[in-house]
Amino acid sequence: MFLAPLGILLMLAYHLSLLYRYLKCPETTVIGYENHNKRAWVERMYLVEAKDRGPALSVISSNIAAATALSSICLVLSSIIGTWIGSSASSQSSIFTNRLIYGSTTASMVYIKFIALLSCFLVAFACFVQTARYFVHATYLISMPDNDIPVAFVVKDVIRGSNYWLAGIRSLFFATNLLLWTFGPIPMFCCSAIMVAVLVTVDRNTTPFHQYAPVGRSHALSNKIDHGRKALANAFQLHRHEDASSA
Repeated sequence: MFLAPLGILLMLAYHLSLLYRYLKCPETTVIGYENHNKRAWVERMYLVEAKDRGPALSVISSNIAAATALSSICLVLSSIIGTWIGSSASSQSSIFTNRLIYGSTTASMVYIKFIALLSCFLVAFACFVQTARYFVHATYLISMPDNDIPVAFVVKDVIRGSNYWLAGIRSLFFATNLLLWTFGPIPMFCCSAIMVAVLVTVDRNTTPFHQYAPVGRSHALSNKIDHGRKALANAFQLHRHEDASSA
């Protein structure tokens, strides 16, 4: 009645505070730091010709493969848990209603634990599927030749895919706590406290944002360089033709 809700509330309170810091002060979180670099990466890869965007497509394809693998794992675990819930109550009571487990070991409580664990894996599965969906759409936009689609559309798909990836990973963190809840509220609360202590360190960012040069300026500079090279080449060819005609 006390330890299990306290462990869940501890995880929820930390992630709500992390979301608030990401929305208000993104430079203090690793999520904001990574999204800042991803925006700059997309903007610069979008300036490259479509035929030269192979590295960008490879990076996105690796993210799609990772999301697909994790979604498959979550679906398999959900199927196993669903089969376990639907199995006979005697096979469950022999393991999870043992007297060595501290706390309530009634059949209804065992079902609640499994349903909560199943819900976390299903949420993670849905998040990873959405991750693959947005990254696939970003692949279509990046590989499209001679397009006039604004770069903000590609940035939005990449950031949304990254956010869904993060939500799926966090759902697996919650699933880990709920998995330990099947062995009692004490392991679950200890796992929540240790995980929050680790995530506080992992999610904190101390590296200042790199101020990338504006894309428009660099693009204009590259256009000027290209025009200068073409003008020099045309002048050189014209000079050669004049020499040939005079000869």
